Order: sequence, then structure tokens, then C-alpha cells
Amino acid sequence: MGMINVGLAALVLLIVIFILIKIVMKPVKLLWKLLFNSALGLVLLILVNYGAAFLNFALPINIITVLVAGFLGIPGILLLICFQLLLK
Repeated sequence: MGMINVGLAALVLLIVIFILIKIVMKPVKLLWKLLFNSALGLVLLILVNYGAAFLNFALPINIITVLVAGFLGIPGILLLICFQLLLK
């Protein structure tokens, strides 16, 4: 009877450890995704600034514009371009 209790306790401990690892890893995955998308947004902003230099147009590159471009992708870049054109 004692061996069954030890086995069940070990099984419950493994399940708890598995659940804790899942809970801890979810924010880490979200952080990596945010960093990757922000880097991609930065590259898109640089490409847009390079292409728009011929039209005497530039988007500022700061943390807000990089995050907007990272979260929204191409629609975010278009949104930033529209905002910049409205402010001119």
C-alpha cells in the first residue's frame, strides 16, 4: 500500500511540475514573438523610409512606430503612413 502512495505522489508531482512549466513558458513565448515582430517591423520601417526618400517622405523610427509595425504588420505600416500624411 505504501508503494502505491509513493507512486501516486510522484505522478501528482510530475503533473504539477508540467503545469508550472507550461505557465512559465507561455509569457516567454509571447516575449520572443513580440521581439521577432518588432524586429520585422523595424526592417519594414527602414525599407519604407528608403523607398519613400525619393518622394521626400519619412516615417520616424521610434519604439511606438516599431511596435505598431510589429503588431499590425503591413496594415500597421500603411496606418503610420496615413498618420504621417495627415500631420503634414
